[in-house]
Amino acid sequence: MVSCAPHRIARVYRSAPFVRTAAAGCALLVLTLTGCDGGVRGTPGGTGVHDPYFPRAGNGGYDVSHYGLTLDYDPDRRHLTGTAVVTARATKDLSAFDLDLSGLDVHSVTVAGKAAWFSRAGQELTVRPHDDLLKGETFSATVRYSGRPQVVVDPDGSREGWLPTADGALALGEPVGSMAWFPGNNHPSDKAAYDIAVTVPEGLRAVSNGELRSETTSGGRTTFRWRTAEPMASYLAMVAIGRFEITRSTTRSGLPVYVAVQPSQARESRAVLARIPEVVEWAERRFGPFPFSSTGAVVGRGEDSGYALETQNRPVFPGAPDIGTLVHELAHQWFGDSVTPKSWRDMWLNEAFATYAQWLWEEDHGGRTAQQAFDALLRGDYFTDDAANEAVWAFPPARPSGADHISDRPVYERGAAVLHRIRQAVGDRAFQDIVRGWAAAHRHGNADTADFTAYVEKKAPDTDFTGIWADWLYGDGRPAGP
Repeated sequence: MVSCAPHRIARVYRSAPFVRTAAAGCALLVLTLTGCDGGVRGTPGGTGVHDPYFPRAGNGGYDVSHYGLTLDYDPDRRHLTGTAVVTARATKDLSAFDLDLSGLDVHSVTVAGKAAWFSRAGQELTVRPHDDLLKGETFSATVRYSGRPQVVVDPDGSREGWLPTADGALALGEPVGSMAWFPGNNHPSDKAAYDIAVTVPEGLRAVSNGELRSETTSGGRTTFRWRTAEPMASYLAMVAIGRFEITRSTTRSGLPVYVAVQPSQARESRAVLARIPEVVEWAERRFGPFPFSSTGAVVGRGEDSGYALETQNRPVFPGAPDIGTLVHELAHQWFGDSVTPKSWRDMWLNEAFATYAQWLWEEDHGGRTAQQAFDALLRGDYFTDDAANEAVWAFPPARPSGADHISDRPVYERGAAVLHRIRQAVGDRAFQDIVRGWAAAHRHGNADTADFTAYVEKKAPDTDFTGIWADWLYGDGRPAGP
């Protein structure tokens, strides 16, 4: 049943300019905006996808295929104006659906070109289309919004969302910060293509994911248009606005490399960033073909974010990275960005592979072997700090103890130890096949821990992995040595 309560009339009046009078509002709410004249056939899509650590993240009832984001940012006022066109397919009959959007003022919502009723409750933007959406139907929702974007503080205290910088802004999304700057289905299980256009004052640059399609200046403002054709999780979307030095190159196979560096970091980062083609080519030998159509990096100031992040195509670094960090974030392009976790419980599948990539890089370049790194973990002298060595065993990598611990040491180093135990069990050649095959089998898709263990067991049917899963992946405390 549709209610014509006064607060709903007021909401419709604000969101639908063609409603001229409050007296007409109720009739228009029922007959024009909700499709009630034909009867409600669908049900609401649902808030959240019941992620074990971020239950309000994402939404039910639809699958997004494309985001078209048009953004205009004024750094002096820290004001963002945006239009988001979200193209999706209904996965059930829908009378309403939700988008994740934190803060910002929503001015209008249309679905299939018709004004839609909408309401706000926390991070939920609930949209009731003029006409019900049928299962399998593809639709586009257009949201116009503006305001001062928020900084999102994660459960572990780190900052994401829209981070103001000295000369612009940095938008980062892991795990849920993208809802601070665009409405969407904010969960890694729903990946989509993106077109992101950002307009900024002339003299600044706007860097994002994918490839730069155009750069045009008019009236003292410049618009940068970026396209990401391969599926991308919302937490990997990125915008960096500022005065960057730009370097373009290619790998030997012709893969474009686009690097944007804050001038204060240019000299210190030049040598290591010049090794991006070398690292990508090494990783292709280890993990298979690079999964995207370009790569690169964005280097800001340390105070902008304080951490590196594997944003798709070009990772973001808070300052000049060392070679290990560069290897780690580029390895994520395979593990995390292309093969994306189904839920935040599966974070170890991202970080274990990226950490093990660092071990492999050292091993292949005359440094410590992966076996030596593994042995150091077991001895308790992997880190110079005793507390850090003990923290590796705080919980099983496949079962983080809470949302504030999904980026803790067990997810990284103990997760890498799980991979090394697999390598020990099957041998180097079979392990190489498993790693490359895993990246290929779930390329541009999603996977969870059960998918991974089943894949390993299928690839090595004569090996018993029961002890590895029980002791290293799911067990409490420090396992006994192999």
